[in-house]
Amino acid sequence: MLPDLTILAVETLTPLQYLGIPVALLGAVFLAVGAQLQHRGVGKVEARALRAAQERAEPLAGVEAMEPLATTAGLSLKQLALLARRPSWLIGTAMLGLAVVLQLTALYLAPITLVQPLGAVALVITAVVNARVSRVTLDAVSIRAIVYCVVGVALFVGVASFTTRSHPVSDGQVITILGILGGVTLVSAVIWGIYRAKFKAIMYILGAGILYGFVATLAKVVIDRIKTGDFEWLTLTCLLGLLIATVLGGVFVQNAYSSGPPDLVIAGLTVVDPIVAVTIGIAVLGEASGAHWSAYLVFLGAGALAVRGVFMLARHHPQSRA
Repeated sequence: MLPDLTILAVETLTPLQYLGIPVALLGAVFLAVGAQLQHRGVGKVEARALRAAQERAEPLAGVEAMEPLATTAGLSLKQLALLARRPSWLIGTAMLGLAVVLQLTALYLAPITLVQPLGAVALVITAVVNARVSRVTLDAVSIRAIVYCVVGVALFVGVASFTTRSHPVSDGQVITILGILGGVTLVSAVIWGIYRAKFKAIMYILGAGILYGFVATLAKVVIDRIKTGDFEWLTLTCLLGLLIATVLGGVFVQNAYSSGPPDLVIAGLTVVDPIVAVTIGIAVLGEASGAHWSAYLVFLGAGALAVRGVFMLARHHPQSRA
């Protein structure tokens, strides 16, 4: 049964849909380089804040200079505002903007299950670039973690592309997605506001990945509705929800840069984002209603492998340990 589905999935792709593959790959390149530049900008802002804290602490006898600055608390609102003055951060943001445009173009051209996993290429590029820029050598465990992420995501979304079928999204399904996103956004904002002093990089990464998974899904919904001329209040609500999730996810990403290396951040996003997006397609949109039960076992195994890679990278990456 599965080979027949594979042949069917390949035959139904048009040349225009195949064009989405190089577009998505180019977007992955911009994502990787932009993440590295943003990470550099965040590092400079934190270094400046650290120097200011040390200067204020010098006149106080018996007080350690490092104590006033708690990096685990993430970036303050003032530090987030200062990022706009860093050229490296601004250039990185512009490149990430181009990456988003390319991703949306790829989603317009091809199914989400075909182009979404290609973002994992950004993880490999980011790992190589960051190792050279930071002069850090990845150990065997970190490399194995990256392999787990890439293989897990590729297997998860690869099987999904052969066993899922896109259907017209009803208004009820869109409302369900928006309702879930509203709950996730509210809970994420409340938890971050209360417990952000205890947040670590992995928590920011998971939060951003979940939010961006909804962003990718809503972007695809909006694109499909615009293509069919169905642009009304529900489509506008999707755009609003997409923007709110993007902003909150962006705050999480910047805080993740302050407490973890860029390849760890990209690992979380390229793993959690597509898994959430495809899971929404399966659970809410019913895109895997005709899939064999073995496909669900592959989903669980591949997803677990990819997530394990993220946690391994968070624990064993040389910069994370430092």
